[in-house]
Amino acid sequence: MQENWNDSFTAVLKHEGGFVNHPKDPGGMTNLGVTRTNWEAYLGRSVTEEEMRALTPEIVKPFYKKNYWDKIRGDDLPSGVDYAAYDLAVNSGTGRAAKYLQQIAGVTADGAIGPKSIEAIKKCDPEDTVDELCHMRMDFLKGLGTFETFGKGWTVRVNDVKAKATEMA
Repeated sequence: MQENWNDSFTAVLKHEGGFVNHPKDPGGMTNLGVTRTNWEAYLGRSVTEEEMRALTPEIVKPFYKKNYWDKIRGDDLPSGVDYAAYDLAVNSGTGRAAKYLQQIAGVTADGAIGPKSIEAIKKCDPEDTVDELCHMRMDFLKGLGTFETFGKGWTVRVNDVKAKATEMA
């Protein structure tokens, strides 16, 4: 839902944290959850470490809206489902978030949420959708080779997302 965008953005940043450049993180240099590669693509130019360190929530907010919230059609999703799908999109990709929603709603899981997908998702119970989305997400994360390194944090994040999204629903 459109009115959930600001709260969802703030909640995602709570989990994303500040500047990191962990050697085992395939995303590489990251600040506020924005990888250097994605930030460079968004800006259309190379950026320095200094620029990455200088990112603020205000600077990255339009990036998150365009590249994640809008791609999963957060404004059109039921309350709670919007946040759970958005956080999943940020952490594991918009295509995966869309496909999981489509699978739950029983429509073709092509990774592009259109009017038919929105209609089907809206017919599902929001709390059940949040629960299933978080379950599918954890199954995916547990299968990653980096789960041993990052799994504890991911598990906390998914549990927090599930609790907040269920409350929103």
